[in-house]
Amino acid sequence: MRTFTLDLDALTQLINGREQQENWLDLESGSVLTLSPDDQYSDERQQVELDPDRYTQIPNLDVPQRVAMRESFLFTLDDLHAHPLLSAALTSRKPLRSFDYEIEAFPAIREQWQAYELKQLREYALNWLYELGLEPAPDRMPLDTRGIPRDILRRLNKSA
Repeated sequence: MRTFTLDLDALTQLINGREQQENWLDLESGSVLTLSPDDQYSDERQQVELDPDRYTQIPNLDVPQRVAMRESFLFTLDDLHAHPLLSAALTSRKPLRSFDYEIEAFPAIREQWQAYELKQLREYALNWLYELGLEPAPDRMPLDTRGIPRDILRRLNKSA
């Protein structure tokens, strides 16, 4: 498993993105190339085509995956008023839009949904990276505390 420095939050946003653009992860630098599907002759597109082993396309969740995530959230929900409305929204003609509209009436549940969605997206991103043989570098490297006086350590830990 190769440790890789990248912005996991940005990666989850790209996976959850609904834009019609292609996002490619540079497996050497950790940067992301964003390409328009219409532009077949850009320098970035040529980079990807000339060195396909260096880049991998970042997957986007499709509508069935997004609906499934919301359905799994409903299994965690224990609200007698919100559950039937949100469940019905997911069976409507436009399930994502209906779900987003209906959940606005329940601010506390909307916050629960946002936390649940973020957790699920991060897990999806981590699994995708794992399949590529990559793991994100830790946000902060552990502090080497050898030789640092206790009172300074206490202040350092307080600010963390």
